[in-house]
Amino acid sequence: MSLGIELLSGTALALSIFMVFFHRDPERVPTGEGMISPADGLVVEASSEKVAIFMNPFNVHVNRSPMEGKVAKVEHSDGGHRPAFFRSASKNERNLIVLDTPEGMVRLTQITGVLVRRIVCYVTPGDFVKRGQRIGMIRFGSRVEFSIPSGYSLRVAEGDEVRAGETVIAVKER
Repeated sequence: MSLGIELLSGTALALSIFMVFFHRDPERVPTGEGMISPADGLVVEASSEKVAIFMNPFNVHVNRSPMEGKVAKVEHSDGGHRPAFFRSASKNERNLIVLDTPEGMVRLTQITGVLVRRIVCYVTPGDFVKRGQRIGMIRFGSRVEFSIPSGYSLRVAEGDEVRAGETVIAVKER
């Protein structure tokens, strides 16, 4: 009987520690000029038009605004639950946030993964967001895709690890 209680207590403690670790939200201060990463994780797609970042369960899952601007649109769409590291994850359940920035419209999509069934969005249309401000959270492994404004050049490549609110993703060409 005692072994069962100890096992149950140990499992509950381990689960509690994991949940606290997973839901951490460290302070981040943007440095450097340009567009910053909206998510922690691995760059799985990088082009002059779009970047996709895969967040594994050990990354911070709070998403941040890559640029300052006004929230023009927020739109949730139902979908599947494919692994978030696949390109086909674009068809998964997702939340689109469109920012009207001084550099043009920036589209940011929060996408669920296999285990994820919840996207939390902190912004609504009409809100003004600062560069690096928290805009939402995706539970467990997931993906964030976002557009790069015209006139910006990438500073990251596929395979790079990035940090939300800190890593410069793209800079304005001079």
